[in-house]
Amino acid sequence: MQDLKVNIIDHPLVQHKLTLMRMKETGTKDFRELLEEISMLMAYEITRDLPLTDTDISTPVSACKSKVLDGKKVGLVPILRAGLGMVDGIVKLIPPIKIGHVGMYRDPKTLKPVEYYCKLPTDINERMLIVVDPMLATGGSAAAALSLLKEKGAKNIIFLCLVAAPEGVRAINEAHPDIKIYTASVDEKLNEHGYIVPGLGDAGDRLFGTL
Repeated sequence: MQDLKVNIIDHPLVQHKLTLMRMKETGTKDFRELLEEISMLMAYEITRDLPLTDTDISTPVSACKSKVLDGKKVGLVPILRAGLGMVDGIVKLIPPIKIGHVGMYRDPKTLKPVEYYCKLPTDINERMLIVVDPMLATGGSAAAALSLLKEKGAKNIIFLCLVAAPEGVRAINEAHPDIKIYTASVDEKLNEHGYIVPGLGDAGDRLFGTL
């Protein structure tokens, strides 16, 4: 694990909600709500270094200088379909954020990524892009999505996921060493079917009730 370049978000609320999401008894409604909540908490953590600038304001008591974001443009790109479950929580935290979509799926036989959709803001080269997908398993789909965004002009990308396998982290590290990975947990391994162990099952199926 020590060779992996990954940032673990270990905030107690994040870890608590992740445990609830892992439980097989957690139903679709609760899973969906927990994913929204944990996405907001994780986005709060990864945006802590956004630049600030001073501005002059007046409170009900007096004039003063106060801090505002320094015009940093941020974009959000969920990898379809499970990434959609992370959008609402992040939008609540950053309402002006622009949202693109990348459609990738993993072929169940080859486990290779297949692209089927891409729609992005026109100014992605000027934005810090937060790419989201709850699960980083083999890393194939995520790596392909990140390559696509770079081809479209993206220069500043962060990858945010809920649970990762060491194999997936390593794949992103090798294919995109410039991209920071944030996750709530790096789990044990992938099983023979390409699922993260212990993981939380298929995030898309649990999110949309298609089990």
